[in-house]
Amino acid sequence: MDSGPKRVVVLGSTGSIGTNTLDVIAALPDRFEVVGLAAKSRRDDLFEQAKRFRPRWVALAGGEPDRRGLPPGVEFLTAPDEVPRRVQAADVDVVVSAVVGAAGLKCTWAALEAGKTVALANKETLVVAGKLVTDLAAARGGRLLPVDSEHSAIFQAIAGQPAAVERVVLTGSGGPFRGKTRDELRAVTVEEALAHPTWRMGPKITVDSATLMNKALEVIEARWLFGLPPERIEVIIHPESMVHSFVEFADGSVLAQVSPPDMRLPIQYALTYPDRVPGPARRVNWRELSAFHFEAPDRTTFPALDLGYEVAARGGTAGAVLNAANEAAVEAFLDRRLPFLDIPRACRAVLDAHTFEPGPTLDGLLAADRWARQEVRRWTSLNPPRP
Repeated sequence: MDSGPKRVVVLGSTGSIGTNTLDVIAALPDRFEVVGLAAKSRRDDLFEQAKRFRPRWVALAGGEPDRRGLPPGVEFLTAPDEVPRRVQAADVDVVVSAVVGAAGLKCTWAALEAGKTVALANKETLVVAGKLVTDLAAARGGRLLPVDSEHSAIFQAIAGQPAAVERVVLTGSGGPFRGKTRDELRAVTVEEALAHPTWRMGPKITVDSATLMNKALEVIEARWLFGLPPERIEVIIHPESMVHSFVEFADGSVLAQVSPPDMRLPIQYALTYPDRVPGPARRVNWRELSAFHFEAPDRTTFPALDLGYEVAARGGTAGAVLNAANEAAVEAFLDRRLPFLDIPRACRAVLDAHTFEPGPTLDGLLAADRWARQEVRRWTSLNPPRP
């Protein structure tokens, strides 16, 4: 590298993507320097990361301003608006946005506003405000690099030929309930929904995988990342989770990106782009491979996917409402106040009830987000926790 190590801020550092990001950085110490770490919770984990990587600052959302255990020389940020300001600083080259949910939008927006490169693992940012965020990046010279394995695969396969893309196909494992009927899912428990067969993720993302809402959100994300209408974005179930997406070109050629289900690979590609270097991600063991399986998603059992296509086509406030309703519904399910099958049902009801605005401002999107959360919480507030 010509100008020394890239200076990195990791938002959501104690979560699954954040810890995998730090694994990559630790494996490539000559290429990266950790400048800042921010987490929602897990104060002890955050401070252990600070001891290991010695960033200039750490931040804990909503945490007590207690710096016991924090290494000397590491600043502890407590002001709520301090992190968005810090990601804009001259000593930051790359911001890894790995905060779960719409909460990641504020810092991503601030980083792009300052022309930074954002390694985006927070799909909700584009679901909520895709047009505004991509317009901002273009206007300020910022760059969005996908970290989601599916979108990273598409990004890699396109390789500078966007005009020749005919369609993209997002793959998905199908989650823990692939092949189940709606009747079989009526009594699903939280523990069953969190038992993902392939990936190890946080609870919210794991439940999204179980409902296929993750694929719905990824359709919307792909629409904005790659400038494709929803009719040129497809979803296919691939339980082995080895093929991370396909790109079909105008001449009929299809390119796919294949690797084991290890998030360190797409994270590393976003951090080192456009370089490819050896790293800590697992490699394909070709001797152990037997077959790849593909099947169409069951949209009757998993209606969330249809919501994603509808929102991708409508734009406007629809994405903010769908995302907020889903976050609130998943929260209620994890609290055992909402049955599993009612998660997409709640999203459908709130999406239908909202006053659609085709060209909202950022404030308008945030207002739609708040309204949708309140609607779901009002709907579930009378439900006692289930045993």
